[in-house]
Amino acid sequence: MPPQYPPDGWSGQPGTAQTRQRLHPLSPVLHSARSLVVVIAGLSWSTLSRVGFGWFAAMVTVIVLGAAVLAVVSWYNTGYQVVGRELRIHEGLLWRRTRAIPLERLQAVEVVRPLLAQLTGLAELRLEVVGGGKTEAPLAFLSVTEASALRQRLLSLAGRPPAGAPAAGVTGAAPPYAPTATPNAEPSTGRPLHSVRNQDLLVSQLLTPQAFLLPFGVVFVAAQFLSEGTWSFIAVASTLTAMAGIVLQPVRRVLDDWQFQLARDDDRLRIRNGLLETRVQTVPLHRVQTIGVTWPLLWRFKGWLRLRLEVAGYTAGEPDQRSRPDRLLPVGDLPTAEAIVAEVLPGVDLSSLPLTPPPERARWLNPLSRRVLGAGLTEQVFAVRSGLLTRQVTVVPYARLQSVRVVQGPLQRRLRLATVHADTAGGAGAAAVDRDLAEAWALAAELSARGHAARRQE
Repeated sequence: MPPQYPPDGWSGQPGTAQTRQRLHPLSPVLHSARSLVVVIAGLSWSTLSRVGFGWFAAMVTVIVLGAAVLAVVSWYNTGYQVVGRELRIHEGLLWRRTRAIPLERLQAVEVVRPLLAQLTGLAELRLEVVGGGKTEAPLAFLSVTEASALRQRLLSLAGRPPAGAPAAGVTGAAPPYAPTATPNAEPSTGRPLHSVRNQDLLVSQLLTPQAFLLPFGVVFVAAQFLSEGTWSFIAVASTLTAMAGIVLQPVRRVLDDWQFQLARDDDRLRIRNGLLETRVQTVPLHRVQTIGVTWPLLWRFKGWLRLRLEVAGYTAGEPDQRSRPDRLLPVGDLPTAEAIVAEVLPGVDLSSLPLTPPPERARWLNPLSRRVLGAGLTEQVFAVRSGLLTRQVTVVPYARLQSVRVVQGPLQRRLRLATVHADTAGGAGAAAVDRDLAEAWALAAELSARGHAARRQE
C-alpha cells in the first residue's frame, strides 16, 4: 500500500480526518523515462559531431538529472483521496491545485498498462466524466491491484443509490481504502461474453483496402525504380513514408485489439484488449448511447461484421482516440453480434429490425443507395441503415435521446423529403435520411414521445 500523509486542512466532512494517497514510488522513474526518450531523440548526431562526445554526454546527464528531479518533485506533491462521492486530485508545488471530480458524473473507468508499466507491474487509471473534453485525472502510476480496487470503488460510489436510500459516502467519510489482493493480480473479468481469436483479427485486417492494395503499390514502386535506374534519397524516403502510413492503420488495430475479451460484471461491460499497451475498460451499461454495426465490403465474403458503441462523456476531440471504449466486437459473425447486442440492449434483435426504405422519389438524391437506406422503430430502440459498399446499422435506445431534429435541404424541399436526426450525448447519434416530409414529422414526434417515456421509467 502506498505511503500516506496527512491532509492540508481540506477534509470531506467537518471533524473528519481524510488521508491522501500517493502514487506508486516507481512513478517518477516511468515519467522521467518517457520524457528522457523524447528529449534524447531530439538530440541529433549533428549535435554530437559539433560538441564532441564529452559535452554531449554532459548534456544528456544534465537532462537525465533534471527530468528525474522534476519527476520526483511532481510525485511528492501529487496525491488523491476519495471524499464522500468525490475524487480529489492534489498536485502542484508553487501553485497548488486540487481537482474535485463528482463521481455522479463518472461515465467510464479504464486501467491502462503501457509497455513500461507492464514491465514494472504498474498501471494507469483514467476516468471519463460527463462534459469532459478529455480524459480526467489520469493517475499514473498505481499497482495493478490498487488500480483495480480503486476503479471498483469509484464505480460503486458512482452507482445509483436505491430509491429513498442515501448515497454511499454522503453522510460520512469514505472508509479507508485497502486492497487485499496479491500485488500483481490481474483485475477480475466478470462473466465472459466473447473472446476474439487473434487469427480472425489478423485475417480481418488483411481484408482491408490498405492491405489489399499494398502489393499493387509495391509493384508500382519497383517498376518505377527499374525504369528510372536510380532514385534520390528524398524519393526513397518519401515512398517508404507513404507505404508505412498505409500499413500503420491495420497494424495499429491489430496491436490495439490483440486478445480482445468482452465480459459483463453486473450492470457493467468489461473490455480488455491490447498487446504493447493493455487496457481494461469498464463501461456502465446505462451510459451506452448507441451501438453501430458495420459490414465492410471485403468482410462480407466471410460473413463478418464489427460492433462499436458510443459512450457519454467521450468526445471526438479526445487526443488519444484509442482511449475511447468504442470497440464492442472488433470482428465476428452475426450470431455472436446478436448475442452481444442482446446483453447490452435486452430485447433487441439485429436480424428483425423493421427497417423501411425512403419513398421512391428519393432516388433522385440517392440513385444507388436508396434501397440500402432504411429506418424503423422497435419497442426499445430507433434503428437506421445506410452505406452502399460498407453497410452500417445504428441503433439508439429511446432513453438516450437528447434531441430530435428535422432538417431539409434545398433539393429535399422540392421533393418533399426531410432527414430526421436523433442526437445523443455520445455525439453522432443516428439519422433517417430522405424520409417523406409527413413521415419525418410523425417520426420526430414519436421519437420525442418515446424518449420522454423511456427517461421517466428509468
